[in-house]
Parts: sequence; structure tokens; C-alpha cells
Amino acid sequence: MVAPRKIVHVDMDAFYASVEQRDDPSLRGRPVVVAWRGARSVVCAASYEARTFGIRSAMPALRAEKLCPQAVFVPPDFARYKAVSRQVREIFSRHTDLIEPLSLDEAYLDVTSNKLGLDSATAVAQAIRDAIRTETQLTASAGIAPNKFLAKIASDWRKPDGQFVVKPAMVMDFLEPLPVGKLPGVGKVMEARLSALGIATVGQLRVHGLPDLDQRFGRWGRRLHELSMGVDEHAVQSERPTTQVSAEDTFAADVPLEATTEAIERLAGKAWAAALRETDRSGRTVVLKLKTSDFRILTRSLTPAKPPTSLAEITAIALELRSRVELPARVRYRLVGVGLANFRRHDELPPQANLFND
Repeated sequence: MVAPRKIVHVDMDAFYASVEQRDDPSLRGRPVVVAWRGARSVVCAASYEARTFGIRSAMPALRAEKLCPQAVFVPPDFARYKAVSRQVREIFSRHTDLIEPLSLDEAYLDVTSNKLGLDSATAVAQAIRDAIRTETQLTASAGIAPNKFLAKIASDWRKPDGQFVVKPAMVMDFLEPLPVGKLPGVGKVMEARLSALGIATVGQLRVHGLPDLDQRFGRWGRRLHELSMGVDEHAVQSERPTTQVSAEDTFAADVPLEATTEAIERLAGKAWAAALRETDRSGRTVVLKLKTSDFRILTRSLTPAKPPTSLAEITAIALELRSRVELPARVRYRLVGVGLANFRRHDELPPQANLFND
């Protein structure tokens, strides 16, 4: 029998806001919102003091200001956050080389075997959190479990500045009462579809059984059943290949669709520059993203017969994708983005058809 993996998910506590409070003592104990002020801005992070007022990441900054008029707004300083993230990553690397960053402030670590020979994953997580506190004056929370999705759920259990272990023997009981929305990939739409079937908890999902889930949702239904049983075989990937590159921008004021041309051309240039850094891989799919004034997100994509080979080509495709947006002319747009997705190694790409007869 193969021994279960030992996975740790480490999540920095209110990371951006905590860095700001660390570096400016006058902010400690106060509701801090990391965001630019303005009608178009969204919240990047909120301190725990701000969260008590209902402020959350990705919320419009104007709404955050209404919820907590006394909040201190601090513009983000990503260079500083990246520097701290590198410090934290170096601490991880003392214990394992199997590190899968998810963002600047969280990562999965496979510590099935660890470099320092600590006797448990729990001890590794504690050592990492102690080092983060000592060396960065920040706190982190951790979840320890036999797989990635359980470790991520567990890292939320004792936040802030805590850790929680889901041992293999605990998995079924731990999952049973959780709302299905805790499972990875279950968003509001799927949660509503499951609710219509009388499924609100993971335990109810498990009892519902595989046959009906398979019939209704196909492969995704089978995946849901696996998750309800605590099964997740995805390994920690220490080097995740690029799957997409993109650039987006929010307009100073909402604009009609035809006024997005200049932004699309500029953002296509940024996406193309990022794609060129992938020397052995090419993006096959061009993606256009639009957000309406009422925050509805639209995406259009096209995968041509061969990967785009020039900025002019992806710009032309992005503009053509815009013509596929069939909303009324009165609709206004607050954001546009252009990206390249579906990256493949050059040796994985299908051969190009011969354009000429012999």
C-alpha cells in the first residue's frame, strides 16, 4: 500500500495589508484597505480589522469606503510585496523543493519527505510559520492533509496565525458537514444546480452517489464524487508551465464597444510581449475579455488552425472577436483584456498543412 502524501498549504494572513501594517506602525490595529481610491478601483486586500466591516478583496473601493468610512486606504506596492514573497519562498525551500506557488501569498508544499528530517508534516508547518514570524514579522496559517484540496480547506480553519491537520482517518468526517461550495471548482452556478437536487453539504453529495452525478454532469460529476470521498491525486507541481498570458485595463469612464479599439491594440501588444518570453511554447488561443458597467464578464475566444505568429495577427483576431459581442449598442464597458491561452510546446503542435499542391 502506498503511503499517503503529506501536503502543506501555507497562506499568509491578510498579506498586503499586513505588510503595510508592519512597515507603518501607525496603521496597526486600524482598518486598512489596500487599494487606489477612485470610482474604478477595487480592493486588493483588507486587514482583519477592515474585514469586520464586511470588506473583502475584489470589492469596489467605493463600496468598501461606504462600509467603513474610517478605513485607511493605502495604494498597493507590489514590488515590496514581491520582495517579502521571495523571503517566504526561501523559507519554504529549506524544507522541500516541491513548492507550487499559487500567488504571492500562498503555496502548496509536498513534505512527504523533508530536507531537515522533521518527524511530521505538522512539525514542518510549525517550523515554517515560526520562521516566517521571526524573519518577516508577519504571520501565516497552514493546512496539513493527505492532498492539496484538503490542505487548502484546512489552512482556513484556524486563521489567522494558526494551523489545522486533517489526518487520513479524519477525511470523511471532516468533509461531511462542509458546504459543497468549499469544494474546488464549485461556484455559485454549480452550487445552485446541486441545491436543486437537494445537495447542500459534501456528505449529501457523497450519499447522492456516482451514477446520477455521472449522468447529469459527466466527467465533472465523477470529479465531484471523488472530492466528496476526499480523493485528489493531483501532485504538487514545482514548475507549472504557462497556460496563458494576458493584459487588461479598466477605463477611467465606461465606454461603448467601438471605443475599445485603442485599448485592445495596446493590450494585445502587452500579451504578445509576454508570449514571446515563452521560447519553447506557443499560445494557440486568442481570448478577448470585456466587463460591462454592471460587472457582467464576457469572453470570446478563437483557436486558429496554427498559433498566431505576430502581434498584427493576435490584434486582428482580438478585434474580430469583439464583433462577436452581440449586446445592445447602449451597453457600456468598464474593462477590456486580451490574452493568449492554450500554450503548447512546439513539438506538441499539429503539423501545418501544405498550402501548395505538388
